Amino acid sequence: MKTYDIEVQRLRSIRHDKGVIELGVDALVLARPARDDAPPISGLRLPVEHARSLLILLKEQLAELDRLQPRSRRSGRS
Repeated sequence: MKTYDIEVQRLRSIRHDKGVIELGVDALVLARPARDDAPPISGLRLPVEHARSLLILLKEQLAELDRLQPRSRRSGRS
């Protein structure tokens, strides 16, 4: 499995469609060298300001999704 270091340089957009949240970003993606002593994982780095913006945007999108659901499905019970 290939692993990557992903550095978010700019948040461009966020939207949801049919249960999927899509982020538009400018990102630097570099292959991460494989190491035998570590499990293969990819890493995501973003500045604190971007993380705060992302959190706010995700909260807004999730709140909008919750408003679209029927009232009987909002309680968390399936």
